[in-house]
Amino acid sequence: MFSPGPPKNTTTIVYEAAGASVKATKDGTSSDGKTVHTAWTGKFAGKDYSVTGSADTDSREYTQVNAHSTTFANKKDGKVTLCGKIVVVADGKSRAATVSGTDSSGKKVTSTAVYDRQ
Repeated sequence: MFSPGPPKNTTTIVYEAAGASVKATKDGTSSDGKTVHTAWTGKFAGKDYSVTGSADTDSREYTQVNAHSTTFANKKDGKVTLCGKIVVVADGKSRAATVSGTDSSGKKVTSTAVYDRQ
C-alpha cells in the first residue's frame, strides 16, 4: 500500500514595496495543519522591526549581505529564537532559506526550504 507521508507545508511569501521600506507577508499552513499569516515591514538594514501574527516572534531583522543573499533573525522579547540566510539564484526564479534555532521544547533545529517564484 502506498503511503504519501506527512502533508507538505504550503507557504507563500510576498515581498512588496511599502514606501521606503519592504513588506514581507507569509501565508500558509504549518506542519500541524494550522493556518499561518505573519507580516513584517522594515528595511534590510540590520535593525529590528515588529512582526505581527506570530506567537513565537515579535520582531525580525534582515541584513542585505550582497545582491543575492540576506541574513535574518527572528526574536522574541529581544532574544534570537531563529536565524538564517536566504539566497536567491541569479535568474531570480527561486530562493533557498536555511534556518536554525531552538523549538518550543528547547531542541536545536535546522531546516532548508526552497521557494519557486510564481
